[in-house]
Parts: sequence; structure tokens; C-alpha cells
Amino acid sequence: MKKVLKWIAIVLLTAIVLVQFVPRPAKNESSEVGEAHISKVVEVSPEVSRILDVACMDCHSNNTKYPWYSRIQPVAWWLGDHIVEGKKELNFSEFGNYNAKRQQKKWKETAKQVRDKEMPLKSYTYTHPGARLSAEERELLISWAESHLRP
Repeated sequence: MKKVLKWIAIVLLTAIVLVQFVPRPAKNESSEVGEAHISKVVEVSPEVSRILDVACMDCHSNNTKYPWYSRIQPVAWWLGDHIVEGKKELNFSEFGNYNAKRQQKKWKETAKQVRDKEMPLKSYTYTHPGARLSAEERELLISWAESHLRP
């Protein structure tokens, strides 16, 4: 039995080491703030900007601040997929390129998801404690999003 466990441990350890050599997904890093960026399209107060930066932009913009563990497989794959999915749902760097109907939908969804505490994701706030929104920050973000809704 000990021999079997030893071989299982060796195989697992070897697999963990080998998977580190598999190419990682392309990083989502850019310091550029283009003309379609949310801050160029609508008014964003300094406080809302701060909240967006710490709680939203890593997954919902073209500028992700990657943690140290993003260099370890399979975490890099999971993180890469998570960011791609987040940007597909809402990309603040491309918000100005959305048509009016899509922008309205995103304002509504943002307010609802923040109100329902669906965003930021719990998995994100575990590793980014600064992204945990206080009740006041949540209300500020909801009010900001709803202020852009058309009647």
C-alpha cells in the first residue's frame, strides 16, 4: 500500500511540474485608456473610479493587475478564462463602442448585480480584500449606474 501511495505521489508531483511548461494564456495587460473607455464616455467621479479600479477593472477591462499566483498552472488557465468571460459580459475599456441599447442593458445589469451582491464575485474578494464593497460603496455604484438609465 505504501508503494502505491508513493507512486501516486510521484506521478502527481511530476504532472504538477510538467504542467508549468504548458503555455499560459495571453495576459490582459495595458495601461492605455482609449476613447471608448468608460471614463471617456460618461462622468466618473473619483470615488466611483476608485471603486471600479479595486473591485471591477481586473476582470472587466483591458488592464488586469495579475496576482503572483497567476503564474502557476492550472491557476493561470482558470484566471485567463475568468477574465475573458468577464470582459465578454462587460468591458469598461470598450464601453463607448457599445450601442445605446447594450449600454442601457449593462447599466441595468450592473446596478442589479451590485445590489444583489453578485458582483464583485466572492471568489475575487477572497483574494482581493480591498474589493469587498461597503454598503455605502455599493449604494454609490448602484446610484451611479442607475443615473445613466433612460426612462
